[in-house]
Amino acid sequence: MQKIAVFAGSFDPFTVGHLDIVKRASALFDEVWVLLAVNVSKRYMFSEETRLEMVRKAVAQFTNVKVDSFDGLTVDFAKRVGAKFLVRGIRNAADVDYEQTVAWNNKMLCSECETVFLSSAPEHLMISSTVVRELLKAGIAKDEEGRKLLAKYVPESIVPMILAGV
Repeated sequence: MQKIAVFAGSFDPFTVGHLDIVKRASALFDEVWVLLAVNVSKRYMFSEETRLEMVRKAVAQFTNVKVDSFDGLTVDFAKRVGAKFLVRGIRNAADVDYEQTVAWNNKMLCSECETVFLSSAPEHLMISSTVVRELLKAGIAKDEEGRKLLAKYVPESIVPMILAGV
């Protein structure tokens, strides 16, 4: 039986921390779905189409990774693709508290789904989509030095897309 996992997030934008979780999950599971979770009540910096394209471009090197979007419950998507595992990245204690609550609720909704927590690599502990958005709003990418710095936060392959969308 294939081990299929779902790694869901808004990925606004996709970061090197997200990419690290995908890389590690792809080594653990036969198939990994990176799910762009859509929340209509949330305001995003990048459109759904742009975020999907960013994720696809960033994970293109992994042959067992697929990308999709879904505007329902992650567990419903997991059932649809036959996934029994939900992958979540953990950076700090606040993430642990939040993710344990989400994992418990997902278990109530889908008893056959297990949540697997992957700790962030030390070099990614302070990286988040929120930090990247704040840096972009502050004009980090106005010059070449800023663009090089941006590539420390997001996969280099998507820097041009981010610069085009800002």
